[in-house]
Amino acid sequence: MKFLGDRPPYDLTYNDVFMAPSRSSVSSRLDVDLTTPDGVGTTIPLVVANMTAISGRRMAETVARRGAIAVLPQDIPERAMRETVAYVKSRHTVYETAVTVHADEPVSNVLALIGKRAHRTAVVIDDQRAPIGLVTERQSRQVDRFATVGEVMTRELFTVKDGDDLSSVFDALTDHHFELAPVVQDDALAGVLTRQGILRSTIYQPALDGKGQLRIGVAIGINGDVRSKAAAALYAGADVLVVDTAHGHQDKMIDALGVVRAVRDEIEGELGTRVPIAAGNVVTPDGARDLATAGADIIKVGVGPGAMCTTRMMTGVGRPQFTAVLECASAATDLGASVWADGGVKYPRDVALALAAGAGSVMIGSWFAGTWESPGDLNTDADGRLFKESFGMASARAVSGRTQARGAFDRARSALFEEGISSSRMFLDPARPGVEDLIDSIIAGVRSSFTYAGARNIEEFRERALVGVQSASGYDEGRPRETSW
Repeated sequence: MKFLGDRPPYDLTYNDVFMAPSRSSVSSRLDVDLTTPDGVGTTIPLVVANMTAISGRRMAETVARRGAIAVLPQDIPERAMRETVAYVKSRHTVYETAVTVHADEPVSNVLALIGKRAHRTAVVIDDQRAPIGLVTERQSRQVDRFATVGEVMTRELFTVKDGDDLSSVFDALTDHHFELAPVVQDDALAGVLTRQGILRSTIYQPALDGKGQLRIGVAIGINGDVRSKAAAALYAGADVLVVDTAHGHQDKMIDALGVVRAVRDEIEGELGTRVPIAAGNVVTPDGARDLATAGADIIKVGVGPGAMCTTRMMTGVGRPQFTAVLECASAATDLGASVWADGGVKYPRDVALALAAGAGSVMIGSWFAGTWESPGDLNTDADGRLFKESFGMASARAVSGRTQARGAFDRARSALFEEGISSSRMFLDPARPGVEDLIDSIIAGVRSSFTYAGARNIEEFRERALVGVQSASGYDEGRPRETSW
């Protein structure tokens, strides 16, 4: 990356910078390869942050189909972690997982389940898992909650067979004016295909492990039995381990990294693959160097830029994110490590600028909280707007959940020290309510940024990006106007 003019003597946020176009021979967004250079095996540079309100099994399987990866939070019990990893590994790499119900169930069951799927339709199956009908959210809301699915479901079915040509399926769905088709294998339901999903499968490549299964990451903290946590995650099938704490540049992190690296190296032969280790968070070159030297393959960069984080206001600690990524990436690269830019992104431009600064991938948290696939319960406000609750991982709410095993006194005392928002409403965008909708928007912007820079991949983008510094009015000038003057 080069600065357009002199680099300023102060630190920069994403809002402070812009990218100038360069001469380019890249004429199409589809000529851009976004495969990440961090060794994680993702085909787009997005990582779902390990936050309880954001990263769960439905989020993980959905983003992995599109080439990204989700990291499970460190707070979930080991059994839940193992079950979630196994679930994601068992999902089809192209077909979406269906919400299934039986005809004799009440429609209230449909309404309870359907909120996690963007296609908003459940497949009605018989005892042999053969599809016999479809029921939509609208059909379920138009009747008494105790009415049975069989009373309201649509029995007219258009099914496709496992292995059918996807373009032909798309044409058939279009001809029949259907949005969704169940996929059957040996007469049993194997998943569903939507028209939008078929189109996406031609644009994205799923993030797959050596066995052809969807990838998923697991976070562990630096407290407790770090060795057993790391071993459990590795044996469960985690594709990346994230050693995570708010202040990553501390002795306890260095010690934990040594333990995790030793465990990883010990069982590498059994696993048949080398699982990368990410660690953080830091914001200085010294922090990046120390973590890389201690065994981290990926350095998480960012203190305080997240939407749910109050660290900077509470403590004064943190650093503007663009400069933090720029300097940490330079230090990490010198030692053969990569960087994840963690937090502070609000628009596709911010993701592109993080990659220009040297990030291998960009972690996204609250931006993905207000989607169908996030783990939170779906709520409706007084104006009828749908939302989900999000909260920071250093908030009193998260600390309370993390310390359930402790005594009442210790839990109450821990709750006094919070550096995050415990409850925030993240509204679903009616135009982009699913995480795939947001990924489409982000990746379209990032691919276009690459064409402006004349870069065909992330490595070229880092070299060719030409970045300038702007005033607040310069940033405001680039924002669209939703209403007239």
